Parts: sequence; structure tokens; C-alpha cells
Amino acid sequence: MQLREELPGDRESVRDIHLRAFGDHGSVVADLVDTLRTTITPTDGLSLVAELDGQLVGHVLFTRSLLDAPRRLVEVQVLSPLAVLPEHHRRGIGSALVRQGLQTLAERAVPLVFLEGDPGYYSRLGFLPGGDQGFRKPSLRIPDGAFQVVKLPEYEPWMTGTLVYAEAFWRHDAVGLREPNE
Repeated sequence: MQLREELPGDRESVRDIHLRAFGDHGSVVADLVDTLRTTITPTDGLSLVAELDGQLVGHVLFTRSLLDAPRRLVEVQVLSPLAVLPEHHRRGIGSALVRQGLQTLAERAVPLVFLEGDPGYYSRLGFLPGGDQGFRKPSLRIPDGAFQVVKLPEYEPWMTGTLVYAEAFWRHDAVGLREPNE
């Protein structure tokens, strides 16, 4: 398996990965990826793919958001989304993508990476509950356990406060959980 940065020619395959991985919610996630991709620069944000036998089987996206700390705003990254084709689950692809992304972001001096996700999965990759670490989630709709953070080497203890998601997460209504339509 090869991990690499996403190329322009990968866009349709990446979209298909998210459509298949997220089921009924796939179109919202795929549209979010399309929007967030436009915010990535060579030094800010990261879009990684996993390629196996010439086929893209996984994707992870890290994009810029802000931490509203008492001292000043801090640029941080948000891991969202992570997807692997269902037939390739439980092979370590998602974990490899996250680990590679965190390593790259640490080399870029990013202090913190936040996410909304399954604590049972992400705790294995070094993520801890954000509320327990002095951070406030950007929405009350995010379950406490799902709001997670990993501190990278550039983190400093004064960096606490409220995570402020990039506008695209709000535009696509991709924050927290919504009550089912009744």
C-alpha cells in the first residue's frame, strides 16, 4: 500500500470512497470534501490517499480551523473526514493514513489536531477527549466523547479554549449530530 498526497486526478475516486464509506450521509461528506479541498495550500492542510494495487482505497483530510485561546487565536487542524472503502476495512488503512497525516502536521509545527469521531477507534491513535484536556467543542450537538484532540510537539499549555470550525463545516451542516427527521 502506498500513502501519498491527493492529486487532481484523484478527485472522483476520493468522492466515490466517501459516498461508499458513509452510506446515506455520503453525499454530505463528499460535498464537504470538495469544498474543504479548495482551502488546502502547500503549507496548510493535507489530503492523503491510500493506494492499493493501483486503486484508491482510503482518504483522510486535515484542514485549518482556529482555537480561540485567551492569549490569541491559534491555527490548528481538524481531521475530517477519514474514509476507507468498506471492503478494505480492518486492514490498518485508516490508521496508517491518520498516523502519516499526524507525522506530516507535526513536521509543519501544527500544535493540535481535533476531530469528531469514535473514541474507541481514535484513542488508539493518540487522541484524547477534548473536554478533559481544557478544550471546548464548537457545538453542543457534538457528543462529549466524540470531541477529541491530539497534542503535537508544538503544543504549549496556554493553548486552551474553544475550537472554531472552518465555515465549510457549518455550510454543509457537518457538525455534530442532528435529531432524525420525524
